[in-house]
Amino acid sequence: MVQSLNIKAQLATKGISYLGIGAQYGKFLVGDRAFEFFNDNNVSDYIQIPWENVTYVYASVSRNKISRRFRIETDKANFNFSSPESGKILKLIREHIGNDKVLKNPTLVSRIKALFKKKQIKKDTK
Repeated sequence: MVQSLNIKAQLATKGISYLGIGAQYGKFLVGDRAFEFFNDNNVSDYIQIPWENVTYVYASVSRNKISRRFRIETDKANFNFSSPESGKILKLIREHIGNDKVLKNPTLVSRIKALFKKKQIKKDTK
Protein backbone atom coordinates (compact mmCIF):
# COMPACT_ATOMS: atom_id res chain seq x y z
CA MET A 1 0.00 0.00 0.00
CA VAL A 2 1.18 3.50 -0.82
CA GLN A 3 1.84 5.97 1.98
CA SER A 4 0.22 9.37 1.42
CA LEU A 5 2.34 12.51 1.77
CA ASN A 6 -0.59 14.46 3.21
CA ILE A 7 -1.52 14.68 6.87
CA LYS A 8 -4.89 16.38 6.21
CA ALA A 9 -6.96 15.72 3.09
CA GLN A 10 -8.92 18.70 1.79
CA LEU A 11 -10.53 16.99 -1.21
CA ALA A 12 -10.78 13.43 -2.48
CA THR A 13 -12.44 12.99 -5.86
CA LYS A 14 -12.34 10.81 -8.96
CA GLY A 15 -10.32 11.72 -12.01
CA ILE A 16 -8.13 10.66 -14.91
CA SER A 17 -4.36 10.80 -15.39
CA TYR A 18 -2.94 11.05 -18.91
CA LEU A 19 0.55 9.79 -18.16
CA GLY A 20 1.97 7.32 -20.67
CA ILE A 21 -0.23 5.52 -23.16
CA GLY A 22 -3.94 5.95 -22.62
CA ALA A 23 -5.87 7.19 -19.65
CA GLN A 24 -5.72 5.83 -16.13
CA TYR A 25 -8.78 6.19 -13.93
CA GLY A 26 -8.34 6.79 -10.25
CA LYS A 27 -8.70 9.15 -7.31
CA PHE A 28 -7.22 12.58 -6.61
CA LEU A 29 -6.23 13.55 -3.13
CA VAL A 30 -5.54 17.23 -2.52
CA GLY A 31 -4.07 17.83 0.90
CA ASP A 32 -1.92 20.05 3.02
CA ARG A 33 1.42 18.79 1.65
CA ALA A 34 0.86 17.44 -1.88
CA PHE A 35 -1.34 16.70 -4.87
CA GLU A 36 -1.75 12.94 -5.28
CA PHE A 37 -3.26 10.58 -7.84
CA PHE A 38 -3.90 6.90 -7.08
CA ASN A 39 -4.81 4.47 -9.87
CA ASP A 40 -7.94 2.37 -9.28
CA ASN A 41 -6.64 -0.72 -11.13
CA ASN A 42 -3.00 -0.81 -10.02
CA VAL A 43 -2.14 0.12 -6.43
CA SER A 44 1.56 0.60 -7.24
CA ASP A 45 0.72 3.14 -9.97
CA TYR A 46 0.49 6.55 -8.29
CA ILE A 47 1.66 10.15 -8.67
CA GLN A 48 2.64 12.32 -5.71
CA ILE A 49 3.55 15.96 -6.32
CA PRO A 50 4.66 17.99 -3.27
CA TRP A 51 3.61 21.64 -3.38
CA GLU A 52 7.25 22.79 -3.34
CA ASN A 53 7.89 21.05 -6.70
CA VAL A 54 4.96 22.64 -8.57
CA THR A 55 6.12 25.44 -10.89
CA TYR A 56 2.87 26.17 -12.77
CA VAL A 57 -0.66 24.83 -13.22
CA TYR A 58 -2.49 25.46 -16.50
CA ALA A 59 -6.23 25.14 -17.10
CA SER A 60 -8.36 25.83 -20.16
CA VAL A 61 -11.03 28.48 -19.75
CA SER A 62 -13.62 29.29 -22.41
CA ARG A 63 -16.61 31.58 -21.98
CA ASN A 64 -15.81 31.87 -18.26
CA LYS A 65 -16.14 28.10 -17.81
CA ILE A 66 -13.25 25.98 -16.54
CA SER A 67 -12.50 22.89 -18.58
CA ARG A 68 -12.17 19.47 -16.97
CA ARG A 69 -8.54 19.14 -18.08
CA PHE A 70 -5.58 20.75 -16.37
CA ARG A 71 -1.80 20.40 -16.48
CA ILE A 72 0.63 20.51 -13.57
CA GLU A 73 4.19 21.49 -14.42
CA THR A 74 6.92 20.57 -11.96
CA ASP A 75 10.66 21.10 -11.96
CA LYS A 76 11.10 17.59 -13.44
CA ALA A 77 8.02 16.73 -15.57
CA ASN A 78 4.55 17.74 -16.78
CA PHE A 79 1.39 15.88 -15.78
CA ASN A 80 -2.02 16.06 -17.49
CA PHE A 81 -5.18 15.34 -15.55
CA SER A 82 -8.94 15.54 -15.95
CA SER A 83 -11.73 15.67 -13.40
CA PRO A 84 -15.37 16.73 -13.21
CA GLU A 85 -14.34 18.59 -10.03
CA SER A 86 -11.51 20.53 -11.71
CA GLY A 87 -12.77 23.89 -10.43
CA LYS A 88 -12.59 22.78 -6.80
CA ILE A 89 -9.21 21.16 -7.37
CA LEU A 90 -7.76 24.32 -8.96
CA LYS A 91 -9.06 26.51 -6.12
CA LEU A 92 -7.35 24.31 -3.53
CA ILE A 93 -4.14 24.22 -5.56
CA ARG A 94 -4.21 28.02 -5.76
CA GLU A 95 -4.40 28.21 -1.96
CA HIS A 96 -1.17 26.20 -1.68
CA ILE A 97 0.98 27.57 -4.52
CA GLY A 98 -0.44 31.08 -5.03
CA ASN A 99 -2.47 32.91 -7.67
CA ASP A 100 0.52 33.76 -9.85
CA LYS A 101 1.27 30.08 -10.54
CA VAL A 102 -2.24 29.04 -11.64
CA LEU A 103 -2.58 30.23 -15.23
CA LYS A 104 -5.03 30.16 -18.10
CA ASN A 105 -3.94 27.86 -20.92
CA PRO A 106 -3.13 29.95 -24.02
CA THR A 107 -5.69 29.59 -26.81
CA LEU A 108 -4.91 29.15 -30.49
CA VAL A 109 -6.01 32.72 -31.24
CA SER A 110 -3.74 34.18 -28.54
CA ARG A 111 -0.79 32.16 -29.87
CA ILE A 112 -1.36 33.48 -33.40
CA LYS A 113 -1.63 37.06 -32.11
CA ALA A 114 1.64 36.60 -30.22
CA LEU A 115 3.38 35.41 -33.40
CA PHE A 116 2.22 38.47 -35.35
CA LYS A 117 3.26 40.73 -32.50
CA LYS A 118 6.78 39.25 -32.52
CA LYS A 119 7.06 39.74 -36.29
CA GLN A 120 6.00 43.39 -35.96
CA ILE A 121 8.56 44.01 -33.22
CA LYS A 122 11.31 42.54 -35.40
CA LYS A 123 10.29 44.79 -38.34
CA ASP A 124 10.20 47.88 -36.11
CA THR A 125 13.71 47.26 -34.72
CA LYS A 126 15.30 46.94 -38.21
